[in-house]
Amino acid sequence: MGQIQQTENSKDVDVQIIQNMYQKFVLECPSGLLFLHEFKRFFGVAATGEASDYAESMFRAFDRNRDNKIDFLEFVAALNLVFRGELEPKLRWSFKVYDQDCNGYVDRDELKAIINSIYKIKKGTKKDEDDFKLTVDEAVDRLLRAVDTDNDGHINMEEFIRGAQLDPWVLNMLQLDTNPAGWVLEQRSAQF
Repeated sequence: MGQIQQTENSKDVDVQIIQNMYQKFVLECPSGLLFLHEFKRFFGVAATGEASDYAESMFRAFDRNRDNKIDFLEFVAALNLVFRGELEPKLRWSFKVYDQDCNGYVDRDELKAIINSIYKIKKGTKKDEDDFKLTVDEAVDRLLRAVDTDNDGHINMEEFIRGAQLDPWVLNMLQLDTNPAGWVLEQRSAQF
């Protein structure tokens, strides 16, 4: 796998990784379109299970025009944001991963579904051990208390972004739960 180089302000991904993903995209999707089942296969994710649920949420966030397929421009735009984007655009993109029904709000069930998937995928990794001291329900409750400022039971995009920017624990949880760059690199590492 290519090296990840750290700069003072950001993480830059080795260009070789993106080039390898492009080559794989063209090879597996000569039509220039990537469907959900191909997206899962592309990242080596089984058809069902926690990683599959997370992959489906990521697919929906990548599919900007909601036509149930990802064209190469959507793919490149998403990878650019995932690997090189600033915090606020990444949080906006992350919000779309959580907002599974695309209604502009994240409710308790959507929040719980994504956090549960991420917990199951990441639990047990030494690096993330401290993030899993709370149960999924406790983490959801804490996130809602911290982020749902108007106490209406769901989180809009502004609350999501503001909460992540104001509370280091919330930011850490949201980055962990929707760390697509790390997930992409982990899923692809064995295939490069």
